[in-house]
Amino acid sequence: MTDDAVPDLRASDADREKVADILRDALAEGRLDMEEFEERLDATYKARTYGELAPITRDLPVAGVTVPAVSLTKDPAAGPGWSGRITGGEGTSTWAVAVMSGFQRKGRWTMPRRFTCLAFWGGGEIDLREADFADREVEINAFAIMGGVDVIVPPGVEVVVRGIGVMGGFDHREEGVPGEPGAPRVIVTGFALWGGVGVQRKLTRAEKLRIREERRQEKLERRAGRRELDGER
Repeated sequence: MTDDAVPDLRASDADREKVADILRDALAEGRLDMEEFEERLDATYKARTYGELAPITRDLPVAGVTVPAVSLTKDPAAGPGWSGRITGGEGTSTWAVAVMSGFQRKGRWTMPRRFTCLAFWGGGEIDLREADFADREVEINAFAIMGGVDVIVPPGVEVVVRGIGVMGGFDHREEGVPGEPGAPRVIVTGFALWGGVGVQRKLTRAEKLRIREERRQEKLERRAGRRELDGER
């Protein structure tokens, strides 16, 4: 969706999903709390025109906007953290092919030092949110020919995109975000012809539920504090 889009022009499902992705990124980066995220996401899927979609992300950064390189994330909670997820050794798998079909690598698996994949008239998903890593620096070599590959990384991971697109493209939106101490670095390379390789930063479902519960507890504590103050008065 562009700034000069006609406000009354009907929005497509793809337009709504682009706005939803921006909202998910903002939640992961701490720009929105869970209540704001849910309200805006609900408005996104109800929107029918560009004019209704535009205000939802007007105050949020999007691709091409430079933001201060300041980490708003909390220190990692006690536990193995990133060091426990960089396991060394070999990966669960080192390649995948989708020819007029699809492939997925998600859940608990080990990302190798180099993973090569091809999507020809098909699609693939490489989800690293719950993955372990064979090394501190790993590489995804993706070839999308009239197809697409989606790479999903968790917050805290540094992303570098070096792919080449011809009548296609590589998503650079997640570049420039500093990685957390000890977190892996994911390099996305390859070639896209009439296709695309997307990179998204998302929370796991468990993390979303944890954040929602934390927000709920904070609200309960604030309400209890207000009741105590009212009682003292």
